[in-house]
Amino acid sequence: MTTPILDFLNTYAASDTLRLHMPGHKGLPALGCEALDITEIAGADALYEAGGIIAESERNAAALFGSARTLYSTEGSSQCIRAMVFLALQNRPSGAPGRILAGRNAHKAFLYAAALCGAEVDWLWPRAGERLTGCTVTPAALESALASARYAAVYVTSPDYLGQTLDIAQLAAVCRAHRVPLLVDNAHGAHLRFLAENRHPMALGADLCCDSAHKTLPVLTGGAYLHIANPAFVPGAKAAMALFGSTSPSYLILASLDRCNRLLAEGWGQTLAQAQAQALALRQRLAAARWHCADTEPLHLSLLGDGAAMAQRLRRAGIEPEYAARDAMTLLLSPDTLEETARRLPAALGENDLPAPPPAPELAAPERVLSPREAIFAAQETLPVRRSAGRVCGAPTVACPPAVPVVVSGERIGADAAAVMAYYGIETVSVVK
Repeated sequence: MTTPILDFLNTYAASDTLRLHMPGHKGLPALGCEALDITEIAGADALYEAGGIIAESERNAAALFGSARTLYSTEGSSQCIRAMVFLALQNRPSGAPGRILAGRNAHKAFLYAAALCGAEVDWLWPRAGERLTGCTVTPAALESALASARYAAVYVTSPDYLGQTLDIAQLAAVCRAHRVPLLVDNAHGAHLRFLAENRHPMALGADLCCDSAHKTLPVLTGGAYLHIANPAFVPGAKAAMALFGSTSPSYLILASLDRCNRLLAEGWGQTLAQAQAQALALRQRLAAARWHCADTEPLHLSLLGDGAAMAQRLRRAGIEPEYAARDAMTLLLSPDTLEETARRLPAALGENDLPAPPPAPELAAPERVLSPREAIFAAQETLPVRRSAGRVCGAPTVACPPAVPVVVSGERIGADAAAVMAYYGIETVSVVK
């Protein structure tokens, strides 16, 4: 598969061109990557008006992922999420409300997108006992919600931060029956296309989805995809991405997305298939040592229990986890390091002799006082969580990672919500004045 962006950068770096253009380093070394770090010079194409090497590379990505159109982001899935919300509102049928039905475990980027676009949000709530990151949306629950109200779109997160997935195929069928587009935050699942069984949202019926390529594929931080299956969203997609993106996208990130196309086309899928077996064997070893592994897709290894204590053990052994909270720890696996992971991780963790943490306090659905837009754009002040009960949440209150709000902007903070925030170590909250 061609790598037109990377080829152009290598050719330009090897030339004797005097760089009288941005960036200010002029290609001279300090970090070592400057020669490939350029701006939109002649021949380099332009991300939001792509018709040359970037357009060719994006077509390559679309072919790999089986989408009608794939667009690059150098600003992570956050940019793609804003574009998805914008496109859903822009393309809703005449008379349809600007309201989105969303799983409650949405990343704060979705809330910011709703605020920027003026969308109202109704929430699908998690089951009792689910963690902050989880929200099991069933086809029956979705059917019930769509039967009682009209929406511009349905928005779900799968995989979630722990790596747990939803039945996207069945959710997509429900959405099609109600003629509502399904938007999937697949930030943690770019690799799902290349499992032995293709489990990517583009293969399962989603209309739009985002992938953070940098989370599970060999791509630089910030590299992401907006995938489009529904042709109705294609004409305005580039403009939507431009609306929320910098006019100075990183060519280093674009080059890493471009190079990843070739890696994916030339055998990375076979490598991932082998890694699935290794990952399963690792889980079995950890289970034998009494560690509780969550039911996740293969490249997420999430251990339930005292995540902070687990992370402390790993750091003493020179291992850094992706996420550690009071009730879970998540590790992101890679085919490239699984052999070393299988060797070092069980030794670092040892036998599970940690006491179980207390369960998180239950959170009832808070009272909605303002829309996300009204709350986020309102004058705000910061208070200790212990003094926040009764106030209206301003900016989303999150543990980052995973950036999933406990209380959503515009909701009244109850005593139970304050208890959940305290459980997850959140000490302050921004409230509307």
